[in-house]
Amino acid sequence: MALGALYAKAAVGAVLPGRGKTLPDREIAREGLTVDLGHLADYARVCGFALTDTLPMTYPHVLAFPLQVELMACRAFPLPLPGLVHVANRITAHRAIRAGEPLDVRVRAERFAAHPKGAQVDLVAAVSVAGEPVWDGRSTYLARGGSAPTGFAGEMPEMSDVDGPASAVWRVEKDTGRRYAAVSGDVNPIHLNPLTARAFGFPRAIAHGMWTAARAVAALQGRVPDAATYEVLFRKPLLLPSAVELVTQPARGGWNLSVRNRRTSAAHLAAQVH
Repeated sequence: MALGALYAKAAVGAVLPGRGKTLPDREIAREGLTVDLGHLADYARVCGFALTDTLPMTYPHVLAFPLQVELMACRAFPLPLPGLVHVANRITAHRAIRAGEPLDVRVRAERFAAHPKGAQVDLVAAVSVAGEPVWDGRSTYLARGGSAPTGFAGEMPEMSDVDGPASAVWRVEKDTGRRYAAVSGDVNPIHLNPLTARAFGFPRAIAHGMWTAARAVAALQGRVPDAATYEVLFRKPLLLPSAVELVTQPARGGWNLSVRNRRTSAAHLAAQVH
């Protein structure tokens, strides 16, 4: 089923009774996925990567995302998919992935727990090539106002916002959410239109967290090793349109990053690459 149809199904299911109370004991897998080079080029263009014969560190997330949506759209999933907010992400690339390699992708859900603003859940992805692990991702989502049967899961990365002069300034246009949705499949309504964003409590549409994360690490392309971990905390939502500043700071074994609002200095993203 196409992602738009899955979101529509999830939107209908969100207002019906009978949603599951615990995470489904289910793993979704796709084997032998191949990367469409045209799609890869579109993703690189939207996120600011130079196009090479290896995948950007964040690109496997868009391969795993349809499996995440399939899992979250089912009635057994305890949180409604529409309106979920991405609050943290951790990626581990074990090596460079060549664009022509066939990929096996698996997704499961973990750590359904209370959050100070509702309930959170992790969607965990694993990518392998002929049985060799090459990439892992953990996406933490928040359902504002949701409830969970267990206490706060913890285990969120601890990061301080990087201070200092801007390394780059970006104008994030109002269509950024729609452009990233076209290459990622993430058509969550909070990203697409001010009216649908307001229905979920946002004054305007907000940028996808993974667009901000990709745009930030793209600025370090060529300076991050093939095997690395990228940890991200998403701070205040990045309202569209906005002007933002990227701050980069070399750290022992890697980099610290921040994305902040140019006018208010409010932090949108704190990240570490190591």
